[in-house]
Order: sequence, then structure tokens, then C-alpha cells
Amino acid sequence: MTCNAAFVFSDAFLNYHFHADHPFNQKRILLSKTLLENSGLLTKDDIIQPRLATIEELNLFHDLSYIETVKKAGNGELASDDGSEYGIGTEDTPIFKGMHEASSYLVGGTLAAVDHVLQGNAEHALNLGGGLHHGFKRKASGFCIYNDGAVALKYIRKNYGLRALYIDTDAHHGDGVQWAFYDDPNVCTFSIHETGRYLFPGTGNVNERGIKEGHGYSFNLPIDAFTEDESFLQVYESALRNIAAYFKPDVIVTQNGADAHTYDPLTHLCSTMKTYDKIPQLAHEIAHEYCNGRWIALGGGGYDMWRVVPRAWAQVWSVMKTGTAKTGPIPEMWLNKWQRDAPVTLPKTWHDDKNIVPDIPRKTEITEKNAKILMNALKYTQNTQTGR
Repeated sequence: MTCNAAFVFSDAFLNYHFHADHPFNQKRILLSKTLLENSGLLTKDDIIQPRLATIEELNLFHDLSYIETVKKAGNGELASDDGSEYGIGTEDTPIFKGMHEASSYLVGGTLAAVDHVLQGNAEHALNLGGGLHHGFKRKASGFCIYNDGAVALKYIRKNYGLRALYIDTDAHHGDGVQWAFYDDPNVCTFSIHETGRYLFPGTGNVNERGIKEGHGYSFNLPIDAFTEDESFLQVYESALRNIAAYFKPDVIVTQNGADAHTYDPLTHLCSTMKTYDKIPQLAHEIAHEYCNGRWIALGGGGYDMWRVVPRAWAQVWSVMKTGTAKTGPIPEMWLNKWQRDAPVTLPKTWHDDKNIVPDIPRKTEITEKNAKILMNALKYTQNTQTGR
């Protein structure tokens, strides 16, 4: 199925840069974009420009005092200890020049994607600069300064009045977005992630279901460390289909972190590109089944920026544009361009050799445990009707 899709990009996205040794490196976006261009999947006509999110738009989620502190930090006007209350100036989220403007462009990119889709200019839109799901109302966290997903969902509710399903496949729990809508029945959040027993931020338990009117609209699948493709996809697909049928969204927003791959240095999951082929295909199906195709996709985590992220993110666009994932060899042009800079050998095919996954002695136990978590997560969908 060929669809009308938009790709949000600007060189300004690369200004979101903490320091050379920081694991969060926006060069990932450029690697993904050039891979798509060299594969014949992305042209200039597909690209739309982001805009700078306004203070009023950021304030849909973030406190004005926090926004002002971010501006001061980026201008070199913040006293040494004044950022600690706001999570600014930490090892995870160090201060850099122009951090307010750089962060605002990422949020504005997601808002541009939202408007492009919801004003009927495209069915799908992708902002790989977005997906900063750990940002809180008045605190930076986990490499995330402004939470573009939370701002965008507030923006959708305010300006379009649509019910939104937020789907987060990052290996880290989508905590900032979940808490932003924990009492809101019009935004349903679903996060599949490595259990917080082993990984930041330590939240995302299956019993985090929402409060007040939002109870029953927060879903979590905290899968076990060392989960492989088969178990990941089995529980994820079952959960997503059940949650979508339960909530019946008007639009979906997906966060496409690529850090559940076995190569990722910050997590303990053991997925391969098989998982990253399927994730956007399922989103595509859900968007067309429930939302008239309305799908906004964001980037997110992913810390093997050479071997994993470009392929995983390129597959999101491939599915958005063509309905299918890419197969076969990686373009020689892309390999020749980037291999000289890469500290590892770049993959020569879109798919991984199955031998890259280490032998997992607990595989059966992990699979059974994930299946039990799925049953607990879906109890609410089976016992309650949304009333729509």
C-alpha cells in the first residue's frame, strides 16, 4: 500500500548536542536520512521543515519556570546550582549552548508533523528528531529536555479534539508521557520496555493503569531482560491489537526508540532487525484500521547509532511510504560514505544474521514470564468497555 507521507527534517536537529562523548547523538538522524536517500525511498518532495515551538506551545505541558530556566542555561546565565532542581546540568542532561532553541526545534518538528497529518496533507508523518519521552513538566531527565510527545498530545487534544493512542517501543519506559496523561481518558498510553528492575527509569510496572477518569488508559509491558524477537513480537502484537480495539483511537503517535536491539550498549534486550521490521507494519495496520491512516511517528532512544538506528528508523519510513519493510543489501553508496567514520563494521544487509544474538539459557523462562505479564496487562481491556 503506497501512502502519502511526510518526513520532517532540518539541519537544526543536529544542534541538540550535549558533547562528543555523550551517548545521545543526533548524527543518527543524518545517517538514517542518507540511508533512505541512497535507497531511493526519500526525495526532496517528501521533506517538510520543522518550526520553532512557541513558549505557549511548550507551556501546554512544561511549566513556564522550567522553560525560563532552560533558556537561561543555554544562554550561560544560570548560576552553578540553579539547574539541579530542574534536572539540568546533570551527567545525563548537561548544559549546552542554545539548548532551548535546539530543543524547541525538535518539539516544533513534531508539531509540524501533527499539523501536516491532521490538516489532511498526508496520512503519515515522521519526525526522527522527536521521541524525547523522559522529559517532565518541570524537569529534564534521561537525555530529554522538552518532551515533544507530551506537548504534541496536548496540542492534538486542544486544537483537534481527537482521542490519541500513544505507542512507545523504546527499551526504556515512556515515563514522561505516561505521567502527563495518567488521569486523562482521551489519551491512552502503551509502553513495551525492559523491566525497571534492571534499567532506567525503573518505572512502567504492569499495575500502572492510570488514576481518576484516566484509570484503565495506561498500559505497560515490562518484559524481561534478554527477551528475543519471538517473545517480544508475540506479546507486543497481542497487546497492541487488544489495546487498539479497546480504545479505538482517532490518531496514533508512535515513539520508535531503537534500543531494544541486541547490539545496544545501554540495554539488555536481544531483539534483531526482525522486530524493527514488524513494529512499523503493525502501526501502519492500526492507523488504517482505526484512524483513517492518521499516524505520527517519532524517533527516540538508540545508542548503536551506526549498525542499528539507521536501519530501524529507515524501516519506519519505508513502511509509511510503501507499506513494506526493505530487504536485501544496504546501498554501497551509503556504506562507502559512512564506513570511514564508523568505529564498527557497518551491516551490509537490512536484516541481521541470527547468530548475533547470544545463547540465552533462560529463554523458556523469559518467554513464559512475558506471557504472564501480557495476561496481567490486558485484564482491563477484557473486563471493561470504553463506551464508544
